[in-house]
Amino acid sequence: MRFKFSLSSWQLIAWTTGLGLSLPLAFLIFESLQSDPNVFNHLWDTVLWDYTRNTLVLILGVALLSCLIALPLGWLVACCDFPGRKHFEWALMLPLAMPTYLIAYVYTDLLDYAGPVQIQLRQWFGWQSPDDYWFFDIRTLGGAIVMIALVLYPYLFLIFKTALKEQSHKLVQAAHIMGHGPVAGFFKVSLPLARGAIVAAITLISMEAMADFATVNYFAVSTLTTAVYDTWFGYYSLTAAAKISGIMLLILFLAIIIERYSRRNRAVFERQTQLSGEPLYTLKGAKALAATGFALVILALAFAIPTAVLVSYAFNYFDQAWNDEFFLYAWQSLKIATMVSILAITLSILVVYYQRLSTARYALWPGRLASTGYALPGTVLAIAVLLPLTSLEIGINDWLAQYDYQPGLFLSGTIFAIVFGYLVRFYAIAHGAIESSFSRISPSLDMASHSMGRNERQTLLGVHIPILKRGILTAALLVFIECMKELPAALLLRPFNFETLATHVFQYVSDEQLELASVSALFIVLVGLLPLYFINRSMEHSRS
Repeated sequence: MRFKFSLSSWQLIAWTTGLGLSLPLAFLIFESLQSDPNVFNHLWDTVLWDYTRNTLVLILGVALLSCLIALPLGWLVACCDFPGRKHFEWALMLPLAMPTYLIAYVYTDLLDYAGPVQIQLRQWFGWQSPDDYWFFDIRTLGGAIVMIALVLYPYLFLIFKTALKEQSHKLVQAAHIMGHGPVAGFFKVSLPLARGAIVAAITLISMEAMADFATVNYFAVSTLTTAVYDTWFGYYSLTAAAKISGIMLLILFLAIIIERYSRRNRAVFERQTQLSGEPLYTLKGAKALAATGFALVILALAFAIPTAVLVSYAFNYFDQAWNDEFFLYAWQSLKIATMVSILAITLSILVVYYQRLSTARYALWPGRLASTGYALPGTVLAIAVLLPLTSLEIGINDWLAQYDYQPGLFLSGTIFAIVFGYLVRFYAIAHGAIESSFSRISPSLDMASHSMGRNERQTLLGVHIPILKRGILTAALLVFIECMKELPAALLLRPFNFETLATHVFQYVSDEQLELASVSALFIVLVGLLPLYFINRSMEHSRS
């Protein structure tokens, strides 16, 4: 007899998914409220305030620098015509494929005292020692801000550029008629109308900046993210790590509250006369040259130079980098990423379909609960995942001890931990993409399917899934790429002697030997370019 899905069956699946994926966050909050008189109090009395200050400075610095880069570029690409504009529209998003720690290593290698830049300067000017000249130290908090902003600015660039293209053409023309030039129109019309999109993008950038571990760790900058890692590996105190994670959660919630508060009672209604494909302003002469030059400099610093250096490393050290380790770690990374992608897509389809079937307001809650993990930085997520897994393992081992059998770390000591952790963190990406795709399917198709005698399961498989193919592919690809690039969670959750490409590359970066893992690093970058390619194709398809 075939099993028939009723609404209660879909409800059970959805709520099990929501509660299961939000369980680590609940354990983390509970553990952070426990007493820990030794480790956490010691950190509180000594270095925790410095870690918190560095974290806040990092967030504010990255947000500000991202605005200085992305807002002018977004306006130039969306509203102005200048040489190379169509190419910059997609090329300026390429830095998203570059992990921050790779850029950090490349520029450290280039700009250090023994690097080619300072060597060349000493040859040109005859300097003999560091006392003869001043040169900035990139391995500082300021250097970390620059490195992270160069990778994260495309979030704001893409969102702001899209917001500008959706604005009414007539509003900008009205500002021009009133005597406002391009710059004044930008500050008085375009920027205020896109304020909500800008704040949302800055919030996302701030969350990603706080979550960064590899760059600040490589630059020896102490932040709350590195504190969680050091507390776990240095003191083996989950409670203290959970308390530090709680501080990071508080900062995250404050950022989200500020973002929501900034949009309170603000609604902008525009007639749907959007910017056409033709730009509003045509730049000529020095202005056109400045626009092209600015875009070229940012693209070169954020993507072209690091990629060229990695290609050079891979060419010069190919024999050492192209080895059995590369194939093993690539296979392990691909395996984990594929498993998580399939699980995330499957669960998100089931949860979103339940939302579609149910008319109850609480039907949205399973998806929201399951998506809470995306806001957690990688190190915080790892601690959150370890808490329920280790609690379950301790309970089962204690119970089986009476039968003289103890399975040990059968969850946290296997790839189950890393798969579950990635699923908790990246489920929200799949859920958002699938939910968006489902919303474009007319309810009339469901009614037509039911009138032909098909039940909910048959409608999902026979009607919705074929229509959702593009959305499913996009969601799976985004989750896959994020899993390939994830580092902090992998460092904490990987089993003994288990490496991914990200952890493999980071180990060599930490040892100042990225050249020996250059092929692995390039592979991560090339894989990261795939979603950018599909996003660009999708945008071109929507404009046509």
